[in-house]
Amino acid sequence: MTAPVIAVVGGGQLARMMAPAAGELGVRLRVLVEEPNSSAAQVVTDAPVGAASDEAAIRSLIAPADGDAAAVLTFEHEHVPNALLQDLLDHGIPVHPGPDALVHAQDKIVMRTRLTELGLPCPRWAPVPLEPAAARKVLAQFLAEAPGGEAVVKTSRGGYDGKGVRVVSSPAAVEDWIAAAADGAPQLLVEEKVPFTRELAALVARRPSGEVRTWPVVESIQRDGVCSEVVAPAPGLSDALEAQVRDLAARVVEGLGVTGVLAVELFEAPGADGEPAVFVNELAMRPHNSGHWTIDGAVTSQFEQHLRAVLDLPLGATDAVAPWTVMANVLGSELVELTDALPALMARFPEAKVNLYGKGIRKGRKLGHVNVSGADLDEVRRRAVAAAALLRGEDIEESA
Repeated sequence: MTAPVIAVVGGGQLARMMAPAAGELGVRLRVLVEEPNSSAAQVVTDAPVGAASDEAAIRSLIAPADGDAAAVLTFEHEHVPNALLQDLLDHGIPVHPGPDALVHAQDKIVMRTRLTELGLPCPRWAPVPLEPAAARKVLAQFLAEAPGGEAVVKTSRGGYDGKGVRVVSSPAAVEDWIAAAADGAPQLLVEEKVPFTRELAALVARRPSGEVRTWPVVESIQRDGVCSEVVAPAPGLSDALEAQVRDLAARVVEGLGVTGVLAVELFEAPGADGEPAVFVNELAMRPHNSGHWTIDGAVTSQFEQHLRAVLDLPLGATDAVAPWTVMANVLGSELVELTDALPALMARFPEAKVNLYGKGIRKGRKLGHVNVSGADLDEVRRRAVAAAALLRGEDIEESA
C-alpha cells in the first residue's frame, strides 16, 4: 500500500503541528519551508526550501517521488499564487482549499462581498476607491455616519495579527495607505467599529465530499491585536447562540466551498433586542491559533482533522474531552532558551501540555503555547497563564 502524501506550502508552526497527526495516520508529509531551520523543517524530514511565490518550487513539491502516491496540496498560510493553483487543479492535482475558496481569505473585499451575498452578519463596510480624492470622500462620509465618529480601515490583502488595521477618526490617519493604494498597493476597505463585548471563534472542517464538522465555540482574548488566550468553550455562551454560531460557520464553509479547516473569527456585541448578536470579523482557511486547544482538549485536533479533510477521509468527532481547556500563547520571552523553563514548569504544572515552535526569540513573537484542561475554569485559566509566563521568563512566585 502506498502511503498518502500531503504537500504543505509554508514552514511555520502550523505545518510543524501537522507532523504528529500525519505520523499517527501513516501519512507522508512534505513541506515547502522558507529556510532550512524553519519551524516545520526541524520536525519534518522531507522539507525542501523555497518561497510560496516560486512556481517551480511548488511544482517540485507536488511531483511524485519514486514509489510515492500523487500529492494533495494544502497550505499553512494564504499567501500563494492563485493562478498557479488553478493550473494545478486543471491538471488533476487536488488542491485544498481550492483557489476559488482561498481568495476569500486572501482579499477582505472579496470576503466581505461574498459573505454579504450569503446574508451572513458582517459589520457595515465599504470598499475605498483607489483614486485619492474619491478615497478621502468615501472615508469622510463613512466616518460622518459612524457612531462616535470612528471606523476601522483595513488593507484588503496582507494584514494579520493586527497588522494592516487602523482605527481612525479622519481620512488623514490613513493618508499614507491612500497614496500607496493609488500606486498599486492593496486596496483599502472601511468597516464599522463594532462595540463588541468579546471575540469568539468558530472552527469548522469540510471535506470534498461535503461532510462538515464544527468544534465548540471558543472565546479569544487579544492583547495588542494578537491572540493571547483561548477559552474553550466560550464561557456563558447560551445554547441558542452556540448553535447559531456553529450554523453560521457551517454556512460559511459551504457557501465559500472551503475544504479543510476554516476558522471564523467573530465579534459578540449587544443586539437590537437586548440579546447578544455576532458579526464575522476575519476568516482563516487553515488550522488556526484559536484551535490549538483542540490538540489536548478535543477528541480530534484541528491538525488531524485538516489532514482527514484534504484526503477526503471521514471526519473525526469534535467533542471536548474536558469541561474547560485554556490555551495561553507564549508571546516573546526574556529567556535565552525556552526549554530552560521546562523543569520548573513541569514540576509546578504537571497537567500543562507545552508546545514549543522552535523559533528564534524576539519581542511579541508567537513562540509556543500551553494547554491546560480541567473542571474549574478559574483554576484552569490561572495555571495555563502562569505556565506560559514561566516560558516568557517571568517571575510568578506570587500568582502560581
